[in-house]
Amino acid sequence: MHPDSSVHLTGNRAAVSIFYGIRGGIITVKQLTKVGLTLLLGIAAGISLVPIVLTFTNSLMTEREIGLNYDWIWKMPDAAAGGKDAFVNLKWIPDWLSFNQYAEVLVRNPKFLHMFWNSVGLVVPIILGQIVVASLAAYAFAKLRFPGRDKWFLCYLMTMLMPFQVTLVPNYIILDKLGLLNTRLAIVLPGIFAAFGVFMLRQFMLHLPGVLTEAAKMDGADHYTIFGQIVLPLVKPGIAALAVLLFVDYWNMVEQPLIFLQDVVQQPLSLYLAEIGKEAKGVVFAASVLYMSPMVLLYLYAQSHFIEGIQLSGIKG
Repeated sequence: MHPDSSVHLTGNRAAVSIFYGIRGGIITVKQLTKVGLTLLLGIAAGISLVPIVLTFTNSLMTEREIGLNYDWIWKMPDAAAGGKDAFVNLKWIPDWLSFNQYAEVLVRNPKFLHMFWNSVGLVVPIILGQIVVASLAAYAFAKLRFPGRDKWFLCYLMTMLMPFQVTLVPNYIILDKLGLLNTRLAIVLPGIFAAFGVFMLRQFMLHLPGVLTEAAKMDGADHYTIFGQIVLPLVKPGIAALAVLLFVDYWNMVEQPLIFLQDVVQQPLSLYLAEIGKEAKGVVFAASVLYMSPMVLLYLYAQSHFIEGIQLSGIKG
């Protein structure tokens, strides 16, 4: 055998032994990459939770303690003009627990609760109405066969691609002609017939096995029976996911009530948060915690259905 051949074989054996040594070691390249991505996502999640945690902990501080921690924000322009550095003193744990700001929001200030129930009165009918309309329309677009079905759905879908600013003037003119301006129906009706719910539930229903509906048709079931007893129970995860997304969207709406509801008494809580910021700082933190609590509780309650509904719907492709 040629000497170079023995050296080449020896080098190959060394490479193979190194490869299997890495494979049999404590961690592989694939595992290292997975650990790195997990660590990176964990850091990103921790950073995103910082404002929420600070809001909650600061809502339990006294007004004096909050002032000591956040007065630097209002002093920053003066410090910048004078060439001085603003001192940052963010605290995570309060020295003394104080619930006075919660009492101020919930007891001494009835406007907060009034606008809270205004938001509930707007969001709940929109969610219930859109689920009913979207589930029926999605069933028609997914399971029924009629001429131009896909083209009609594409036209319907194009309305979802238009931003609110584009449809603002037509909606305002139509609501004015119908005499619905400055009423809750000016917010509720456009929300009920929005296209997003139809798109999401249709994509979800397309993944349902067609054997189930075909078997029901062979047994003599009509479309109402198939929809109510077969399709609707199977799309509960999609409906739960849709309800969570709709709640977050319409709970935080600002443009619609600001334009269509001129009467302050009928406006939702999302518009009042900007006004409540003029009051004491502790009240702002307490109001923010109470404002985001329904969204957090709803997500925690429907978390499993929400994740399943997003995974099985066609939003991912």
